[in-house]
Amino acid sequence: QVQLVESGGGLVQAGGSLRLSCAASTSVFSIITMAWYRQAPGKQRELVAWITGGGSTNYADSVKGRFTISRDNAKNTVYLQMNSLKPGDTAVYYCNREVAGSPLWPWGQGTQVTVSS
Repeated sequence: QVQLVESGGGLVQAGGSLRLSCAASTSVFSIITMAWYRQAPGKQRELVAWITGGGSTNYADSVKGRFTISRDNAKNTVYLQMNSLKPGDTAVYYCNREVAGSPLWPWGQGTQVTVSS
């Protein structure tokens, strides 16, 4: 069973930056689309950004221009660089394999991001 391990979250002031990492235990990492999702308190989990095996990226409108998704296939790791953070970005962030707009694997523990005003 694939395991996803997210890290890098924390408490940051508005305008600050964080870099999240997600390691996936899978032999097919280099050819699959990986995505970051987030879930704020009382809200549904939402798709934030995704990156294809070829390196093409897409972002939710709410984070476009502030967040950057990247990957290191040699390390089976996907990253999310988050700049100009806002209190509205406060959430637990998760990564997953994305297929046709939906997550495919069991969720990891996520990493908490808290942005203070």
